[in-house]
Amino acid sequence: MTSTSRISGFRNLSIDERRERAVAAAGLEPHRLDVLSPDRGLSLDQADHMVENVIGVLGVPVGLATNFVVDGRDVLVPMATEEPSVVAAASNLARMTREHGGFVTSSTAPLMQAQVQVVDVVDPEGARMRLLAAASELIELANAQDPALVAFGGGVRDISVRVIPSSRQTYVVLHLIVDVRDAMGANAVNTMAEAIAPRVAEIAGGRTLLRILTNKADLRITRVSAVFDRELLGGVEVVENMVDAAEFAVVDPYRAATHNKGIMNGITAVVLATGNDTRAVEAGAHSHAIGLDGRYTSMSRFEKDADGHLVGTLELPMPVGLVGGATKVHPVAQANVALLGATTADELAAVILAVGLAQNAAAVRALATEGIQRGHMSLHARNVAVSAGAAKEEVDAVVSRMIEAKAVRAEYAEQVLAEMRTPSGGVR
Repeated sequence: MTSTSRISGFRNLSIDERRERAVAAAGLEPHRLDVLSPDRGLSLDQADHMVENVIGVLGVPVGLATNFVVDGRDVLVPMATEEPSVVAAASNLARMTREHGGFVTSSTAPLMQAQVQVVDVVDPEGARMRLLAAASELIELANAQDPALVAFGGGVRDISVRVIPSSRQTYVVLHLIVDVRDAMGANAVNTMAEAIAPRVAEIAGGRTLLRILTNKADLRITRVSAVFDRELLGGVEVVENMVDAAEFAVVDPYRAATHNKGIMNGITAVVLATGNDTRAVEAGAHSHAIGLDGRYTSMSRFEKDADGHLVGTLELPMPVGLVGGATKVHPVAQANVALLGATTADELAAVILAVGLAQNAAAVRALATEGIQRGHMSLHARNVAVSAGAAKEEVDAVVSRMIEAKAVRAEYAEQVLAEMRTPSGGVR
């Protein structure tokens, strides 16, 4: 268990020092994070067993978000992202929740659904009734495919049947509703759907076509809320501006798309770091952002409490797991899960939602105050300086010159480097 996620001056430490502080705070063995080094992480042989036609591996920076308290537990959160400012911003806003209890979460049961599509049905409504009447038989058949899941307390909880008209014909679609426990669940529910398909076709009097899970995981919901301190945010006016900025995303889908992208900056970074399926999570999140009126809207909500502090809430499907998939194969994912300290899929989902809300609050605050570019560009400038050829000891000076000139561009960085390296120059 993490002793504290509040590590002062973490960004000023060397990489080795950060690892030492992280493993000490998380109570891990000293060398547990060695696999985060490029030469110690995912090997080519391991990659060759994960996907086909392997020609190499891609490195993505893994940063550590600090300051998070989730359901009373201090957590250090590994985030895999190439975008500057994301880790720092999430850490900073998490700090502003600590004296108000951090992030509080709740969740539903880990229910995933598979769909069995039946075509060429003469009497769709009658077929629906026959399938519902055979629910016990179909559930028993599906559960027989995964006795281990059932032994762990999971398995099929129910079925539902929908009749869906289309321009081609009317489809009968059976949903298997499965408690997948600590797995993401795709393999389990897909196997069950395949197994029951012949019997479903026989009962419905048609032909089964698609047999696959849906990534609209609207029965597997995680919720998070947090109070962001008014004074730490910048005062009453900043809170008012943040509420109006967030409301803009609620009422306008053009703003919502970018607002929600900011949420996913945080969510996807943790999902990727822990070896989970980023595409499944993103598909579920964005489909959930479509309201009952069919309009795309903000995933989050912000309002003021009685004391004028900012209250943020976020509710999304979060189909992640700790069993199977890359989480159990990728050595870096395993190290990141150990560092995070999550022992169940629910705990992992809770942390992921907390990071999404913190990142969202950070972006809204930046937009409502100095604008997004100020903080983002200072970090982006470091990438520009390095790509222009700046050595480690030259980076800060090049960044300073670019920001001062408001010219964060590769050609200007090269010009600054040339001036610094002339005999009369030097690092300024």
